[in-house]
Amino acid sequence: MRKADLVSKISEETNIAKVDVLVTLEHFFKDVKEALSEGENVYIRGFGSFVLKKRAKKIGRHIKENRPIEIPEHFIPSFKPSKVFVDLVKDNVKS
Repeated sequence: MRKADLVSKISEETNIAKVDVLVTLEHFFKDVKEALSEGENVYIRGFGSFVLKKRAKKIGRHIKENRPIEIPEHFIPSFKPSKVFVDLVKDNVKS
């Protein structure tokens, strides 16, 4: 499912104009990105958490020059689904 599909589905289910749904969704994404970039986690009960994970400093390798380089410690965004979300997927998705 793409963003356009999601907007269409929400619009059909709620009878809200697609433009309004798209604007709301874009603001949601923007606010989550801003919160994470400021070091704040975002918790959505029953859905999951957008959290920051710390990656330790490590030594990598510059492939073309075959020399070691230091990769400083940094944070990456991550999504952790709620237990309700995980259980729903486990119960409904069949391989």
